[in-house]
Amino acid sequence: MKIGVISDTHTKVKLAKDAIDLLIKRGAQFIIHSGDIGESEILEYLEKCSARYVAVYGNNDAHLARFHSKYNLVQEPYYFKLADTKFKLMHLPFYMAPDADVVIFGHTHAYESDFKGKTLFLNPGEVCARNKPISECAMLEISKSHFYVSYFTRDKKDKEFKEELFSYKRVKQ
Repeated sequence: MKIGVISDTHTKVKLAKDAIDLLIKRGAQFIIHSGDIGESEILEYLEKCSARYVAVYGNNDAHLARFHSKYNLVQEPYYFKLADTKFKLMHLPFYMAPDADVVIFGHTHAYESDFKGKTLFLNPGEVCARNKPISECAMLEISKSHFYVSYFTRDKKDKEFKEELFSYKRVKQ
């Protein structure tokens, strides 16, 4: 299964749509937004895309609470299962216990893909290109034996994303 992962879109709707479009084009069957969504227009775009999705509130998303029942918005930490894999989703990196197969988080605006013990910790970086001149997102592909992470970056001036691939041998919890 391929899972697109984005975070920290803030008010950058066009950059968010570009990242979502890339992930869908690359085969994402599910999209995870790990917070600081910023604009309801981004949730509307996720709602209309061909993949299912979940989005967690970030520390800048209190104004989106009025849309809670309209979109698939959740509070952190949020646990769920996809492809026989237990996920923990949050925005703030405060619940970093390895109590899931994959822990997805945001907030720091820094890409991280690190396998510690039996858990993959994944932060896709920032879509909004606020702290650096690049927009970032990730794709997590799950197989029975491995986690494959594609890290996508694009300079705000460029049209094409660059890709780096990371592979982690999967260890069942």
